[in-house]
Amino acid sequence: MRQWIIRKGASSIDDLMLIDAPAPVVQAGEVLIEPHAWSLNYRDQAIVQGNYFGGQVSADQVPLSDGAGIVVAVGEGVTRFSPGDRVAGLFFQNWAGGPPRADSGPALGAPPAKGMLAEQVALPEIGVTSIPSSLSFEEAATLPCAGATAWNALFGARPIVAGETVLVIGTGGVSLLAMQIAKAAGAKLVVTSSSDEKLERARALGASVTVNYRQHPEWAQKVLELTGGHGADKVIEVGGVGTLGQSMQAVAFGGEIALIGVLTQGDPPNPHGLMMKGASLRGIFVGSGAMMADLCAFIDQHQVKPVIGRSFGFEQAADAYRYQASPALFGKVVITRTQA
Repeated sequence: MRQWIIRKGASSIDDLMLIDAPAPVVQAGEVLIEPHAWSLNYRDQAIVQGNYFGGQVSADQVPLSDGAGIVVAVGEGVTRFSPGDRVAGLFFQNWAGGPPRADSGPALGAPPAKGMLAEQVALPEIGVTSIPSSLSFEEAATLPCAGATAWNALFGARPIVAGETVLVIGTGGVSLLAMQIAKAAGAKLVVTSSSDEKLERARALGASVTVNYRQHPEWAQKVLELTGGHGADKVIEVGGVGTLGQSMQAVAFGGEIALIGVLTQGDPPNPHGLMMKGASLRGIFVGSGAMMADLCAFIDQHQVKPVIGRSFGFEQAADAYRYQASPALFGKVVITRTQA
């Protein structure tokens, strides 16, 4: 069996290595999966660069939380899955449902958990989920991290309703999935980007209002202007501290900012603006197995098709990392079992 590893002490993409390894032997309570496709998240860049929680990996680590494929065997006592089922691993292996809690981990793709970028992976039954019947393996592989994150942001605490306005920052994987889900739920969409070409693609996916933040550095004022002063009932905040201040300006009275990302730096903004609006800021760290199940049902019902910006073959995984880190990124980056 082949698998990719992040080498002990890794600090760059050059520390990724494709190796041969013994095939896993399924144990009691486990599901043996043969992934057919995988997808990357921003988190994966941080792990290979040694910038994730805990710093550089202290032992060789199989990367990626996101992979979808077929069950090839089940261990004694497994009742939810059978060989031939189409499944994916859950980001958090122990968070079946309910509110966030301290023991929800481990999270796939980082120590001490297993990773998905291998030709076979054995996971506990609780850490596996069925995937939407309407999606290909490549499309389904985009869901465990980015999809569950987007679903949690939109429906986890204060569910959006038809007619509300959702502001999506950027056009990466979480942002576009949130946009597609919100559009299917009947929301109005505002999307920001530094690229007119990407904004045009966002409009083709259903965005009704777009703002180029290079042309409008004070983009929150433009969002308020283009929404008639209302602002956004929900803000998908993937930028982090560097954009949070403007998100606080753009959020509507009684709205919610779903804080997801850490892509930008800056001084923390004064939170008084939220107080004056009765708005809230909620931290999002992916989602539970129950959220993933709700997302998959919604996708099948509304025929949502995740946007795949580019695909790479299994042997070209390092190139997939490099592309994901480039300004060309739009949507999700996928690795397939065979060359794309």
